[in-house]
Amino acid sequence: MLLYQSFGPNPRAVRMFLLEKGITLPFQEVEIFKAENRQRPYTDMNPGGQIPALLLADGRCIAETVAIFEYLEEKHPNPPLVGSTPEERAETRMWQRRVELNITENLYAGFRFAEGAEIFRSRMHIIPQAAADLKAIVQERLAWLDGLIAGRTYIVPDRFTIADIILYCALDFGGSAGQKFDPALGNIARWFERVNSRPSAEKSLHPQAKQSGMRG
Repeated sequence: MLLYQSFGPNPRAVRMFLLEKGITLPFQEVEIFKAENRQRPYTDMNPGGQIPALLLADGRCIAETVAIFEYLEEKHPNPPLVGSTPEERAETRMWQRRVELNITENLYAGFRFAEGAEIFRSRMHIIPQAAADLKAIVQERLAWLDGLIAGRTYIVPDRFTIADIILYCALDFGGSAGQKFDPALGNIARWFERVNSRPSAEKSLHPQAKQSGMRG
């Protein structure tokens, strides 16, 4: 297997997942600031053009961060970051989807349409006039999640999972790119510090994080 990786919150999420699992993979760096992920030969392998991507020994390419999580979890079930039983896996996937659909997808689009507009303008259809509303939705849904996780250690009750990794990497990136979460959201703030204290959090940062000033 070969992992194609780069700077960014989604590649960081895979690096954090690997660190939590104790999995070591060879990797190939893709320079996203030069749009190498949007050009051949990378798009011959992964026409979606996104990072990360996992190239399997048989030549198949697994893109999409959660698909990579799921594949590696099946290959390396311990420690479980999706779940050990059908019930646990379903519960994790439920919260993962809530996190992504309500918060992280809006956060990333808000960045691409505003602070990241010059980077993404030539790569995708951006909607600058939507940025402020998308960012407002992020804050509204974080307040919603703050109430739901009251009394919990992690997003899924009693288990550290991919839902935590996905949200943490998004919020850490957002905080460095114009979308800090409201510190008055006490449950989110305590959860964030809890995840931030895990060794995998700092170790998963890309070397370009210092250069760019963004946490990815």
